[in-house]
Amino acid sequence: MKSSKVENMLIHQYVINDPLHQLFDAVNAISVQGYDEQRRVIYWNEGSELLYGYSKKEAIGQKLEDLIIPEPIRDVVIAAHSDWIENEVEIPATEITLRNKNGHDVSVFSSHVMFTNQYNTKQMYCIDVDLTDVRQAQEQAVFKENMLETIFEAIPDLFFLMTDDGTILDYHASNTKNLYVPPNQLVGKNIADILPAKVTNKFNTHIAKLLQEKGTISFEYELTMPHGLVYFEARINHFSKYKQVVAIIRDITEQYKSAELIRHQAYFDNLTSLPNRFLALDRLSQMLIEAERNIEKAAVLFLDIDDFKKVNDTLGHEIGDKLLIKAAHRLQQVLRKEDTVGRLGGDEFIVLLRGLTEHNDALTITENLLETFRKPFKIDGRELILTTSIGVAMYPENGSSSSDLLRNADTAMYQAKALGRNTYSFFTNEMNIIIQRRMEIEEQMRGALERNEFEIYYQPQLDVKNKEIIGAEALLRWHNLALGNVTPDEFIPIAEHTGLIVPIGKYVIKQALCFLNQWQNIQHQKYTISVNLSPRQFRDNELLSFLKNTLTEENVNPESLELEITEGVLMSAQSYIHEAVAEINDLGIKLSMDDFGTGYSSISYLRQYPFDVLKIDRSFIHGITLNKADCDLVKAIITMSHSLGLTVVAEGVETEEQLKLLEELSCNFVQGYYFSKPIPAQQLLDFSVNHFK
Repeated sequence: MKSSKVENMLIHQYVINDPLHQLFDAVNAISVQGYDEQRRVIYWNEGSELLYGYSKKEAIGQKLEDLIIPEPIRDVVIAAHSDWIENEVEIPATEITLRNKNGHDVSVFSSHVMFTNQYNTKQMYCIDVDLTDVRQAQEQAVFKENMLETIFEAIPDLFFLMTDDGTILDYHASNTKNLYVPPNQLVGKNIADILPAKVTNKFNTHIAKLLQEKGTISFEYELTMPHGLVYFEARINHFSKYKQVVAIIRDITEQYKSAELIRHQAYFDNLTSLPNRFLALDRLSQMLIEAERNIEKAAVLFLDIDDFKKVNDTLGHEIGDKLLIKAAHRLQQVLRKEDTVGRLGGDEFIVLLRGLTEHNDALTITENLLETFRKPFKIDGRELILTTSIGVAMYPENGSSSSDLLRNADTAMYQAKALGRNTYSFFTNEMNIIIQRRMEIEEQMRGALERNEFEIYYQPQLDVKNKEIIGAEALLRWHNLALGNVTPDEFIPIAEHTGLIVPIGKYVIKQALCFLNQWQNIQHQKYTISVNLSPRQFRDNELLSFLKNTLTEENVNPESLELEITEGVLMSAQSYIHEAVAEINDLGIKLSMDDFGTGYSSISYLRQYPFDVLKIDRSFIHGITLNKADCDLVKAIITMSHSLGLTVVAEGVETEEQLKLLEELSCNFVQGYYFSKPIPAQQLLDFSVNHFK
């Protein structure tokens, strides 16, 4: 009865707060308690019952510290409450751990208010918000964060969080070895600032695709790292709500190498490492598609090593295998980068020649392939002489499909075998006629010098300003009783290939200098004779001594001899070329760049070598009066040459209009049919005499 009286007294004493209590009674999500100056409960809402477990009846009249304050902080709470009542020091809102009826901890955010009622008595209200769910969420978040950190440390993948434009917001890397830049250079940087352009473009392309589509996108890329070339797989996903991209990067180098090994074993011959039949035929199909699209010629060559079975039978398969490996290497050395050589099986090889413009391209390569087998193979202390038979089928003349070309090349190869081996055969009659012609030319050329079948013709060169003859170009002509007149375009490449160009070239120089001496003495004029020098002549160790001795013998000043060199001579960049050119220059002989404008790197050669003269190719001169482009080009060549101190000769001048225009462009010398075609020595003497009358 006594407690009931206290309760009624307290409730009556604080009846002024009924509206406030009614408000708190309506809210059960928040705990609200009221206390008097002795910290006795005067109000206990439903939220407090739910949070602390005490009913209103149990709580009213009980002291705060006896209900929900844990022992360790009781004195602090009592002191704080007293301090507020007596000294008006407010209790700050804070997070605190209290205790419920069962003795369990309850985490709350507690805020307090103090006011004085109509009886001049102070009363305090506590408003507690349950933090249990928040604590659990925080603990769960910390757990997940720790779990993710553990996972990141355990997994070798790289993780990146980026904005949609590729700016890195965060990253995780258990192993920094595969980071392309140091870790402190990642966050805040755009991938375009730290990755190569090729890789950046891949990322940007796939991120753009990701923004349009849902799901995960994966792609591969490679980076050159300090420890070598590394292949990566990137998987990216989009957090559309936050406009962020997450990227997981995995090192797949080992998988890539394994896949490459499997691919290599599937597509390449185990012995020679050449493309096998499957890959070679696939490349043949691709080659024919390209040839059709680009309107080009192509060729399929079948090669069979002659009498290879005898090697296996007499020396054993080990020697035979080594021989095949060396043969494969030689074939690769001869071919262009864009061509393919594959092994069909046994001692049979296939060669695919792409991007051909004419039959002679295939012919030259075929002869080089045949030639490379004529050098001895050195294997285990033995020198083996082997030959090969080659069959050639041309696209599109001999077929437009892979099967037709393969069949026809095979047929041509057996034809080469029938011809005696160590030779080649083209499938078409037309090409065989060309081959026969070439063989006849080579056969007849071998005795042409002894039979005095060669003759030097001269095309005069004139000064553009005064139209006076300043010299002539020596040009070789050949008339054979069996073949008739053979053009230089036919016999010069064959002479170069066989090496006969060396004695023939010496003949040309000797005859030209002899005529020059005679010409200068008759006309009492100083002339220049220009002679073409072929690539093969540069490999002649006697070239320099021959030039020096012949100039002395013929009593010709070195400055009166001009050696014309085409870009093809210089393209190999061999050391002996540099040495020979320098020694020719030291002798005082003039050097001329012939056929300028028809190659790819002529300007660079003008800077590297001591040229005196530049000859503009006739193909440009032909068009100078017909189109502005050719005219502008010739003008630029002349201006550039003069700035380098070079004399300019225009070839192929055929009209008066061309001559006048060249004079306006300040060209130095000209030659061409407008003045004279190439003529024999006596006719040039007559031409010179008449020209001066």
